[in-house]
Amino acid sequence: MTARRLALLAALPLMLAACDGGGDPVQQAMREASAKNQAAAVVEGTVSGPEDHSAHTAPAGPTAGDQAFAASEAEMHRLMAAASGETVDQAYIAKMIAHHQGAVAMAEVALRDSRDPEVRRMAQAVIDTQTREIAEMRAWAPAAGE
Repeated sequence: MTARRLALLAALPLMLAACDGGGDPVQQAMREASAKNQAAAVVEGTVSGPEDHSAHTAPAGPTAGDQAFAASEAEMHRLMAAASGETVDQAYIAKMIAHHQGAVAMAEVALRDSRDPEVRRMAQAVIDTQTREIAEMRAWAPAAGE
């Protein structure tokens, strides 16, 4: 493969990420990090392209990473299952608050244990965004007549 073609392949994920001009800042940060990782892997020759999934294998058991998040995941699922409401709207808000609380708890684990600056930046963005959205959902009140 020519150097020019490698450079184009490496730049493609970054160009695609740049085309997404808005949306959730956390999702944007995750897309950017993924694009950078994909570009680096293509340039280094460790990945032949997006279709190469040879490095993706299931772990034999819970990894240290899985264990770090086990308690926060279990608590999020417990809170989501317990959340309810009289209407679909009320139940949605209650369950999403629990879901966002779980995201904040997992991000706090990442901040506590990760040393990767990009992961720490994304975790802080999750905390900031999800905390703001929790406050917005808690402030929501059903429209008159519901």
